[in-house]
Amino acid sequence: MWTKKNRASYNRDHLRYPSDLTDEEWAFVEPLIPPAKRGGNKRSVDIRDIVNGILYVLSTGCQWRAIPKDFGKKSTIYDYFQRWVDDRTLGRLHDALYGKHSVNTAAVISAAGPGGN
Repeated sequence: MWTKKNRASYNRDHLRYPSDLTDEEWAFVEPLIPPAKRGGNKRSVDIRDIVNGILYVLSTGCQWRAIPKDFGKKSTIYDYFQRWVDDRTLGRLHDALYGKHSVNTAAVISAAGPGGN
């Protein structure tokens, strides 16, 4: 519930997109992101941009091909989305943010994703 006291914590005007995670939210969910696969190359993408790209699609309902370029390659963002639906990372992110914050949870993940996991 919004009150005069907590209203400022819901303001997302300072973010690139309203769906982006704040620094506080990112610090909370970053430990829930699975590490890069062992034995492969070091992760070369900004994983925060990947998460923000996924949140952008989920909050705006835009098509994957319409993701703004500043999030990175749309195919990479979609690959992470699929992987994180399959391994339930998105569900854990949703549960963590929903329990901790009421901000952004509508965007966070209605994702059982395609297929309804």
